[in-house]
Amino acid sequence: MLWDLFCRVIDNFGDVGVCWRLAAGLAQRGERVRLWIDDASALRWMAPDGAAGVMLHPWLQAETDADLVPGEVVIEAFGCDPPARFTARMAQRQPAPVWVNLEYLSAEDYVERSHGLRSPQFSGPGAGLDKWFFYPGFTPRTGGLMHPQAPPPDRQETLAALQVAVRPDERCVLLFCYPGSPLRALLDLLADAPTLLLAAAGPAQSELAAQPLPPGLRAHALPWLPQPRFDALLHATDLNLVRGEDSFVQAQWPGRPFVWQLYAQHDGAHAAKLDAFLDRFDAATGQADPALRALWRAWNGLGPWPDRLPAAGPWTQAAADWRDRLMGQADLITQLQEFVARRR
Repeated sequence: MLWDLFCRVIDNFGDVGVCWRLAAGLAQRGERVRLWIDDASALRWMAPDGAAGVMLHPWLQAETDADLVPGEVVIEAFGCDPPARFTARMAQRQPAPVWVNLEYLSAEDYVERSHGLRSPQFSGPGAGLDKWFFYPGFTPRTGGLMHPQAPPPDRQETLAALQVAVRPDERCVLLFCYPGSPLRALLDLLADAPTLLLAAAGPAQSELAAQPLPPGLRAHALPWLPQPRFDALLHATDLNLVRGEDSFVQAQWPGRPFVWQLYAQHDGAHAAKLDAFLDRFDAATGQADPALRALWRAWNGLGPWPDRLPAAGPWTQAAADWRDRLMGQADLITQLQEFVARRR
């Protein structure tokens, strides 16, 4: 089928990261995808080689091309709403496309209640159509997560390709963070053992450059990485500090310790989102180290810092158990294809 996927890049790289991963994953399974995006600049490094079966188009073309015929499926990412003229053509198409709003990821309870709900359109250019809500999530009653598309890579090959040399006694940590992150306190915690910090391109490098490193810590600046190389790096480190949605999901597949930095919201909604995930993680894995929750909350500016890092052995086992649990659930793309097939 032909899928039209609409993406507005609000800020950072999460929107385009999720949408590109979805488009490439659908194409890998034999679908044809038109990705309509208002700012494709990040794809120059995120997906420099493109993907067979994915056609990239500027958002403006969907607003102005009078001959454009919508595909069998229309996905709007994160409630971005397709252009009005395109939506009007959706209403004219027979049969009408399956219209899906791919929502943001959350572990909160409302996700299970809202996943798969129908939203009839009573007015506007899409009057008469149905829009369906599709929620990613961590339980069988949600739309699941995007699973890895390739087998785990070789750690040494991954690090060597990035010219990273980890010393035998060093812990290897990926740092991918937002501007204004509380790096000083994090660095003090990491000083408990020799550590090599792999700083992702962007704020992680600029923020780290302004901080003196405690004894025993080294830093290595990474280039902008295509998605497959970034995913491989997540498997090559001992601890991954990730941000946003796309890297957060991918950091769960190596079965290694990870810390999630959420995009801070002015109303504080990110606090409930973080606690909801930790509640599910703790309940599923039996993780009982209070330092883990304290670390996550402190890194997100939501509480005091622990006096130590979580114990490495139990943390690694909990991450592996969580990974295995998630891998036992149907992945997002499979569920999305089945969801669409039931509504055609």
